[in-house]
Amino acid sequence: MRAAANLGAPRDYAQSHQWTLQPEAPVLANAGTDVYGRGLRLAPKAADALHAMVAAAARDGVTVQVVSGFRSFGYQRRLLHRKLDRGVPLAAVLEVNALPGFSEHHSGCALDLTTPGLPATDAAFATTPAFAWLLAHARRFGFALSYPPGNAQGVDFEPWHWRYAGIPPAAGRASVAAAPATSSARAVARGEAAAPAHSAATLAGLSIQTYPR
Repeated sequence: MRAAANLGAPRDYAQSHQWTLQPEAPVLANAGTDVYGRGLRLAPKAADALHAMVAAAARDGVTVQVVSGFRSFGYQRRLLHRKLDRGVPLAAVLEVNALPGFSEHHSGCALDLTTPGLPATDAAFATTPAFAWLLAHARRFGFALSYPPGNAQGVDFEPWHWRYAGIPPAAGRASVAAAPATSSARAVARGEAAAPAHSAATLAGLSIQTYPR
């Protein structure tokens, strides 16, 4: 794989870590702005679903903000090179960033989310009311947590990274069992409409459900 080779990764890295090629979205819609005031672009259905989800959260007194949406191949390549140029080892970079061509952000369906009072893409997002709300309600709007603990891609747990996968037939019904949210821990869930099989994992002693990519 050329992208892997150019960055110094093994040529079979993507295959061995079960990464899937992510074509760039052919059509993008203006979805407003992110927390930095930059223009936010998403696939049209993902943009509509995001607006509905953010509005629903707000009605429940929860603020969900967007850190980033669509990223091109070129942007992802520059992002990785900046980290490598700072001396960050490639193995460490690949624990938090996908190789160019394999980032879900290319699809226009992936979002990095946050809430006021937190830095962007911070693990502490998993302890917030916003994350608890997403666990309980995001699936109804077609969004799934992409990288739970112990994911096959070897990416660090990313509570902020969600992907629009389409609204599943069971939307509106309780489809994932989650422990009640507390100030110290959250149940973590991931679901995709095209992947009904599930396996068990644990986080801080809580039973969670994860769904294969």
